[in-house]
Amino acid sequence: MLRASKKMMALAALLVFVFSAATLCAQQAAPDMILSNGKIITVDPKFTIAQAVAIRGDRIIAVGTNLDINKLAGPNTKKIDLKGKSVIPGLIDNHMHLLRGGTTWQYEVRLDGVTTRKQAFELLSARAKTLGPGKWVYTMGGFAREQFTDNSKPFTREELDKAFPDNPVALQESYFRMSVNTQAMQAMGIDDKSTGDVGQGGIGRIAAKLPTVGKDQIEASSLGMIKDMNRWGLTTFGVPGCDPDLVAMYRRWEAANQLNVRVFCIDGVGVGNTPESVTKALPEIAKIKLFQGDNYVDNIFYGEGVYGPLSDPMFLVKSNPTPEQLEQWRRIATAVAAAHLPLHVHTELHDTINAFLDQVEAINKEYPIKNLRWVFAHMNQVDAEQLERMKKLGMYVALNPWTVINGGIMHAAYGDDAFDLPQLATIQNSGIMWGFGTDGTRANQIPPFNTLYFAVTGKMVGGTKVVRQTISREDALIAHTRNNAFFVFQEDNLGAIQPGKLADLLVLDRDYLTIPAEQIKDIKPVITMVGGRIVYDAATQTSAAAK
Repeated sequence: MLRASKKMMALAALLVFVFSAATLCAQQAAPDMILSNGKIITVDPKFTIAQAVAIRGDRIIAVGTNLDINKLAGPNTKKIDLKGKSVIPGLIDNHMHLLRGGTTWQYEVRLDGVTTRKQAFELLSARAKTLGPGKWVYTMGGFAREQFTDNSKPFTREELDKAFPDNPVALQESYFRMSVNTQAMQAMGIDDKSTGDVGQGGIGRIAAKLPTVGKDQIEASSLGMIKDMNRWGLTTFGVPGCDPDLVAMYRRWEAANQLNVRVFCIDGVGVGNTPESVTKALPEIAKIKLFQGDNYVDNIFYGEGVYGPLSDPMFLVKSNPTPEQLEQWRRIATAVAAAHLPLHVHTELHDTINAFLDQVEAINKEYPIKNLRWVFAHMNQVDAEQLERMKKLGMYVALNPWTVINGGIMHAAYGDDAFDLPQLATIQNSGIMWGFGTDGTRANQIPPFNTLYFAVTGKMVGGTKVVRQTISREDALIAHTRNNAFFVFQEDNLGAIQPGKLADLLVLDRDYLTIPAEQIKDIKPVITMVGGRIVYDAATQTSAAAK
C-alpha cells in the first residue's frame, strides 16, 4: 500500500512537471504577430481560405479561424486587425534582372503601368526639374508607347526638344526603339539630320552611353529599387546575371537584417562565341557549386544563356539555328547535365524551342535530366506538342509574357499570330509546372498585378486585348506564388501561407478573388512582409529596415 502510494505521488509529481513544462513551452511558443479578421488566401494545395495567421520569428506557425489563432496570443504578441482585407503570399518573379536594375534605378524614369502619354510626360518633366539643366532624363525600357490610351503616337525629336529644352532625353521602349531629342543626339554623336527615332539596332549603342550610378550611389539606387519592388508586392526574384560585387552588397544587407527581398541567382561561365572558347570554358562548368547560400541569397541555376549565338533577340519573327551553333550549344548543355546542374535558359522562338529540345532529348539518353530542373524561359511561342515533349523529359516553363507591354509591337511583327503569344490556357492545361516572370527591368514592365490582370483578361497595360487565351485568377496567382517557389528551389519555404513556411505575405487593398477582373491591375499592397518583418506599409509610406 505504501509502495502504491509512493508510486501515485511520483506519478503526480511527474504530471505536474509535464504540465508545467508544457505551459512554459506554450508561453515560449507564443507568436510574435497575429493577423486576424481577414481573408487569408493561402494558395496551399487546396487553395484554403482562412481568417487569421500567426507568425513567430520569420515563419508562419499557424493558419486558421480567428478564434483558434487568437488563443495562441501571448502578452507580447503584436496584433494586426485586417478589417476584412485579403492576404496573399509574397509574389515571386522567376526571371528578372534585379541587380542590374539597381545600377540605373536612381536615374531612370519608370513608366510601368502608366496608361497615358500625359502622365508619362508629367513624370519625365518632374525628373528634369529635380535633376536640373544638362542632366540626362531617360527611360531604360519597361514601357512601350502602345500602352498609352490617350495618344500612342511616336515621340518626335521636335516634341522632346520643346518639352525638355535644357536636358538630353532618351526614351527606350522595351528593346524595340528609342526616341531622343537634339541634346541627346549631340551628346551621342548622332547625325543632326536624324528624326530622333532610333531603331532596334541602335538601342544598345546609345543605352551603353547613358549614365549609371557610381560606386558611391549604387547602394542608395538599389535600395530605392527594392523599396519599389516591395511597394508593388514583390518579395522574391530569380535573377539572371549576378555581379559578384552586387551580390556581396546584398549579403551585407542580409547580415545587418536589412535585406527586404530574396535573390536567387541564375548564372554561368563565359563560354564565348566560338568552338575554341567553348572548349576552354567546359572544364569551368564542372567546378560550379550551387546552393552554397541561404533563403535570402543563393546561386541556384546555370543560365540564362547557354551559347550566345543562339539567344533569340526580342521581336525576331523566325529563328534559324544552324547545325554548327547547335553543336556548341549541345556541348555546353551536356557539360551542365554531366555536372548534375539545374539549367535555366533563354528560349523563345518556335524553331529554337524545337532545336533545343532535339539536343536535350539526345543529352538525356546519356545524362538523364529528369530531376535536375531544366527550365526553358520566356517561351512566348511554345505550343502543345513542345510542352508534351518537355513533360516527358521532366522539364519546366518559366513564362515571361513580353506582351504585357509589347502587345502592339508583337501584333505589328507577327500579325494575328500574336494572339497566341503566349497560349496561356494551353500551357496551364498541359499539366507542366510553370510560373510567371517578367524579364524586367528593360524588356518588360515589373508590377505583378499587371501581369495577373493580363493573364485573366488577355489585355496589355492600357487595356488593349492582345492574347486570346486566358486563365483563371486562381491559376494565375498560383503561377506567381506557389509554382514560382519551385522555380527558385524554395517550395518548402515560400509560395503559400502555411505553417512552417517563411512569413512572406501581402495585405491587399481589395480582394483579388472577387473584384471585377478589370480592377486586378489596380490592386495595391497596403502591407508587404518578408520573413515576418513589415518592409512596406502604405499607411506610413516607408519601407522599413529591420528593428
